Amino acid sequence: MAIFPQTQASVQPSSGTAEPVTAHPERPPALRHIGPNWYAVVMGTAIVAGAGAALPVHVPGLRAAVTVVWAVSVLLLAAVLAARAGHWLHHRDQARAHLLDPAVAPFYGCLAMALLAVGGATLTVGVDVIGARAALAADVVLFVAGTAVGLAAAVVVPFLMVVRHRPAPGTASPVWLLPLVAPMVSASQGALLVPHLGSGQGREALLLACYAMFGLSLLATLVVLPLVFARLVHHGPLPLALTPTLFLVLGPLGQSTTAVNQLADVAPGAVAAPYASAFGAFAVLYGVPVMGFALLWLALAVAMVVRAARNGMGFAMTWWAFTFPVGTCVTGAAGLARHTGLDALTWLAVALYAFLAVAWAAAGTRTARGLFSGALTAAPVPPRPATARTR
Repeated sequence: MAIFPQTQASVQPSSGTAEPVTAHPERPPALRHIGPNWYAVVMGTAIVAGAGAALPVHVPGLRAAVTVVWAVSVLLLAAVLAARAGHWLHHRDQARAHLLDPAVAPFYGCLAMALLAVGGATLTVGVDVIGARAALAADVVLFVAGTAVGLAAAVVVPFLMVVRHRPAPGTASPVWLLPLVAPMVSASQGALLVPHLGSGQGREALLLACYAMFGLSLLATLVVLPLVFARLVHHGPLPLALTPTLFLVLGPLGQSTTAVNQLADVAPGAVAAPYASAFGAFAVLYGVPVMGFALLWLALAVAMVVRAARNGMGFAMTWWAFTFPVGTCVTGAAGLARHTGLDALTWLAVALYAFLAVAWAAAGTRTARGLFSGALTAAPVPPRPATARTR
């Protein structure tokens, strides 16, 4: 499975025509191997700001800290967008090859989630810096763009998997969830915009559209998740470098819990009373069981990562899977705490946020080191043959 350039060779699939970088010195060689997976850095940073703002407790200095993190996420989004534009401009053969690689194509869902995450953080955190009007305008632009890309990825990537990729049996990966969870992020971020619309048809339409995106993402996840677990049961643990991707399963779980709680908050001003109260009840009746399953999967994923670390797992860009999915569980737990008033859920959100902050610092530090050294922009290294330690 090809996911990150420094660990997997198939980022340059055989279906693409390899172009020697040295043959075109005017083209920036460092951009050739900047794939769509780099948007995970933006997502993982923006969620630290957004989840910090959503915590149901007051922590001195936290607001200032997450504001700095939000500013970093904006800069990262601009940098990755520019790098990816250069990649498509100068290395179109590699860009087309990425779309035809079943392990890389799902990462186009990360583009949508990066736009949405930064937009949501701008409205909740960046408002302190740029003002309410500018923050709302920025979020609207990023929400519309992110939702359009996310819905397109949710259709195009599965279509390519069926007609072009044809993955072999037993190769299901948590990465397959990435384009499917993007509409769920739109559902939760759309809730932030509902109150800003005038009362009437427009507000109700946006609310129900968000619930529709919640449904399509949830049902698509329920189709793919059994394939992922079956792959683990029948074929054993993932290769060491890919083990952190197990955390990606938390994404649709935490994000769906976040979505139903945030939509329940704004439902009273958008739909009639019977439906508004029903949405509020649904937020708790759905969110609590799903959060329970998320904690079960978190325990399983942590155990698999500890096993992989003992067997020699080193740093890879897969470490960013420790950030955004966990962040969605933070916002999900915070939403449940808000609707139930249960202190246990408040402290669960705080504990998960502490994990998120440590994971973000670790992944960010190692990524910056690899970027400055050139290791993360170099040509992919062929993976080592599978051994008992990686099975």
